[in-house]
Parts: sequence; C-alpha cells; structure tokens
Amino acid sequence: MSLFQKIIRRQFRKNETLLHPLNYLFWECTWRCNLACLHCGSDCQSDTTVKDMPFEYFLKAIQPLKEKYKRDSIVVAITGGEPLLRSDLADCGLRLRKEGFRWGIVTNGFAYTEAMHHKLLAAGMGAITLSVDGLEETHNWLRNNRHSFQKAMQALDLIVSSPRLNYDVVTCVHQRNIHELEALKQLLIKHKVKTWRLFTIAPIGRAANNPEMMLDGKALHQLMDFIVKSRKEGIIDVKFSCEAYVGNYEFKVKDSFFFCRAGINIASVLIDGSISACPNIHRSFVQGNIYQDNLSDVWDNKFDCMRNRTWMLTGICSNCKAFKNCGGGAMHLWNDKKESILCCLYQKMNKI
Repeated sequence: MSLFQKIIRRQFRKNETLLHPLNYLFWECTWRCNLACLHCGSDCQSDTTVKDMPFEYFLKAIQPLKEKYKRDSIVVAITGGEPLLRSDLADCGLRLRKEGFRWGIVTNGFAYTEAMHHKLLAAGMGAITLSVDGLEETHNWLRNNRHSFQKAMQALDLIVSSPRLNYDVVTCVHQRNIHELEALKQLLIKHKVKTWRLFTIAPIGRAANNPEMMLDGKALHQLMDFIVKSRKEGIIDVKFSCEAYVGNYEFKVKDSFFFCRAGINIASVLIDGSISACPNIHRSFVQGNIYQDNLSDVWDNKFDCMRNRTWMLTGICSNCKAFKNCGGGAMHLWNDKKESILCCLYQKMNKI
C-alpha cells in the first residue's frame, strides 16, 4: 500500500469518526446458550440466572433513532448467548421490520431447524452469521458438544438455499484448526458457501487463560498467507475479520483498510440495558443505560473514549510506528486498566 493510500484512509477514518453515523446496532437479547464453547468471550451459560431482555424495552429504546435515521439505514444484529433460544425471536424480528429496521442474527446453528429457517425468513430476517470452527472433531471440541458440527452443517445447507439471505460463515482460528483450513475451505465450497470470514481468538472470557486458543507470529503469517492464496483463487470470498491491523497484509486479506468502528458506526444494547459498542468490549466502557438514558442522545454525545483514542498510546502501543495506521487496535482488546492492549497481531507477526 502506498503512502498516499494510507493518508487517504486515515483521513476517511477521521471524517467518519467526526460524523459517527450509526449503521449497526447489536442487541444482546439473552445470555442463555445451548453450548459451552471453550473460547466464549461472554462466558454464557445454559442455566444463567440473568433473564432475557423483554423486547418491548428494546423497542422503546430504539424509537428515538427513527427520528434521526432513514428507514432501513440501521441493521439490528440480534446476538447473545444464542438468540435462537428465544421463543419470540421471529416476532421480535417482524416487529423490527415494521418499525423500519433491518435485522439479522449471529448463531451457532444448533437450534436452526428447517421450520425455524422459514419462520425467520417470513419475519424479514435479512442476514445471518453462522459459526463453523473446523472439521467435525475440532469443531465439536471447541463447541464442547459432539453433535454441534452436524447441527451447524444442517443449518448451513438451509442458509445457502435462500438466495435473498445475506450470510457468511465465520471461523475462529486457533492452534488445533489452523492446519485444516484448506480442508475446511473445500468443505465449505462443496456446500456452496460464498463468503467466509476468519477470526483469531482474543484472550478474553473463557479463552483468557487458554494458550491453545492463541496463535503465535509464525501461525499468524500462515493464516494470512492462506487467505491471500484463497483470495487469488477466487472460488470463495475469503477475508480476515475486522479485528486487527496486519501491516503489509492489509488489502491482501480483506476488502478495506483496518478501522475499528466500535462507537463510531457500531453500538449495542446489552442484556442489562447498558449502552456500549460491540458486545464483547469490556463493561468498563459502557456509556449509558436504556433504562435511564435516551439511546440516541448517548450515541450523539458520549463514546468519546472510542472516538478519541489517544489514550491508547500506552504500553506496547506507546512507541509503535504503526499506531497512526491502526489507531490503537480493536476496542475489545482493551480492559478497564487501560495499561496496554491485551494482544497485538501486528507486533506478533513482526517479531519473527
């Protein structure tokens, strides 16, 4: 990437931060989950005592957004936990469409039956993200359930059969599955998958103290080279996630320059009503609560810690030459102490 391209991208980030239009709103509708994944950043449970958020509370909270944003300009991403555990999910989605919000879900696919598929489509679901985290043995290990791979693949076949549905498959890459990415790619192609996003795992939640989830610099180069090769083949649209700046691999492994949009284009309403950005960001960065605050006002007038990130010039970021390009990395990699980023892929890759 040329210096001119980098300057243009930095200016775009500056302008977008200044305007901060809300495009994407996560709704953490439940903490219940039907799996117990080893890498879960939320540490959700099947028998959580935390109650689901009543939909009417969420609906009331988003009403002020209709005064500022055009119909269909905001996508509500329903997440959890596992959103399919809500018996009223389709009803919630249908009401969102009637109110002028597009919506989709993030799911592990375990409860995604044919009946559920058609019910959600009829309710106006326009997007879905499904996790497939390796071949059968590896996926089942990570998801902590011996039936999870079979269920995910059944869900996948239903999803790809619907041409109007905007979908992607996501894979969390770790030490156990990085060597089977090529085989997994061929499997996804066989199932007619068009879009595949690859993530690394952040050291948060259940993964915080599990080194097997983390990739070293050599493995990260292996991952990036795999993505570059796959994109050149052009059979399936493979890209690295939005989680990190990756130096010279930028544009080679994704469609746009790294830009953490948390608090800039992305907000969330969490299970307890807290207003934040991406749901896996540390709770210390919460900006308000829908039970006391106007969501639109909070979005317009707060989030300074995400729109002015000069405070991130600390720890390993303090003297990093890449800071002007990465801006301090992704928000979910910072905790309440704000002493240093939890992990930096760029620095890992440049140490080998």
